[in-house]
Amino acid sequence: MFAIVEESLEVGALIQGALSPDCGAIATFVGTTRIDESEGAAVEYLEYEAYRPMADRKLEEIGAEIERLWDVRHVSILHRLGKVDPGEASVAIVVAAPRRGPAFEASRYAIERIKEVVPIWKREVWSDGYVWVGSQVGTRGLASGKP
Repeated sequence: MFAIVEESLEVGALIQGALSPDCGAIATFVGTTRIDESEGAAVEYLEYEAYRPMADRKLEEIGAEIERLWDVRHVSILHRLGKVDPGEASVAIVVAAPRRGPAFEASRYAIERIKEVVPIWKREVWSDGYVWVGSQVGTRGLASGKP
């Protein structure tokens, strides 16, 4: 399963879907919104946008890359769009393999590749403004005179 979704991620269901008697390892990576604080402000939530047709295709390509590079039996990658509150999952990766090494390596590879090639944009909304991560474009810091 490779998808960009707008609803909450059901990580338990993803893990259940990866269970298999020929796999001794299921590695998961779940990226969540954390409350960051800096200069007296705090992250209130994140917002994700994506170019959907390409993002879905790129997630599938990452899954295919993983299956070529490691001995794995199952790969799922889901990424949220829209508002993601603190403590909620924004991305979930589940990899099942006969051994733990390939499962760990493949799940790490997946998150790094998502950040490299999947057209998903993240906006951090702070108590004093916002910033589009990567571009650093936004309103955060304007009231204090800081860019």
